[in-house]
Amino acid sequence: MQDDDTELITRALEGNQRAFRNLTERHRPSVYHIVFKIVHDRETADDLVQETFMKAFASLASYRPEYRFSTWLYKIAANCSIDHLRKKRIQALSLDRHLDDDNNGRQIDVADYSYHPGRDLERKERRFSIQEAIASLPDKYREVIIYRHKDDKSYEEIADLLGIPIGTVKARIFRARELLKKKLKSI
Repeated sequence: MQDDDTELITRALEGNQRAFRNLTERHRPSVYHIVFKIVHDRETADDLVQETFMKAFASLASYRPEYRFSTWLYKIAANCSIDHLRKKRIQALSLDRHLDDDNNGRQIDVADYSYHPGRDLERKERRFSIQEAIASLPDKYREVIIYRHKDDKSYEEIADLLGIPIGTVKARIFRARELLKKKLKSI
């Protein structure tokens, strides 16, 4: 197929439109598949397939025959699709400029979604509730939880610090977590 492509490319470069049409028909299904996988819209994919072949025809002279034509063409298809998505995504609006609407020179109100007082309050309350729940644990459970989760100590380090076996550390951490779950569910 590569030999056929090379022959068709040579003829297309000589001005043979039928040769380029044959190239187009041969590779259209694969190009469509690549484009559709990127843009997920049939009509857009059809348009981008057309654009891909127009770009390929315009730069056919730059194609180097030591590489597969299909790879070169598929790269053009992928780039067309990605460019389309970039253009579609960019809907920038200047915040310094007035919106021209019936020459009123209205300013644009832009919502600030970064600050959520309710969510921030919930986080603080939850953090406070967790700290209260940890503080209410019996000493032997509280200390292993603090060492493990606040001080980021390993089981071995906790065992050495407390002078107890690793199995006991694991059991206490498990039991402490269970107690915390119960306490936090009731809140």
